[in-house]
Formats: sequence, structure tokens, C-alpha cells
Amino acid sequence: MGLDNPIHLAFLLVVLLLVFGARRLPEMGRSLGSGMRGFKDALSGESAAPSLAAPDHAPEATAEVIEPARLDSKELAA
Repeated sequence: MGLDNPIHLAFLLVVLLLVFGARRLPEMGRSLGSGMRGFKDALSGESAAPSLAAPDHAPEATAEVIEPARLDSKELAA
């Protein structure tokens, strides 16, 4: 009752070919393989990508504070 029977695997392959098409299956396999490889690398602590840590010196952010305009009571009455 599992996927240990070769007929079950063949049936599953035929259904996948009908649903996704022959062109899409290799793309999905590559995507799944790279995802599994990345997951394995993340678990083992190895990383081929550079670290996303913050640099030692961060540039200072300069922002100009704009005060809201004050209206006089004369301007409100007009």
C-alpha cells in the first residue's frame, strides 16, 4: 500500500507528466534539488553565500525634521 511497488511509481510518474507536462518536470526537479541542497547546507552551517551581517561602520542617517505649520486663530476664522 505504499510506493514500494514499481507499478505505483509508474502510475505516479504518468499522473505527474499529465498534470505538469514533460517540459516542467526537469525544472521542478532542479528547483527541488537546489532547495534541498540549501537546506542541508543551512543545517550543517556551511555557506557559499557571503554573510548578511552588518558592516563594522554604518553610515550615519541624516534626516531633516519638518515641523507642521501652525495656524493662527485669524487664519482659521477666514
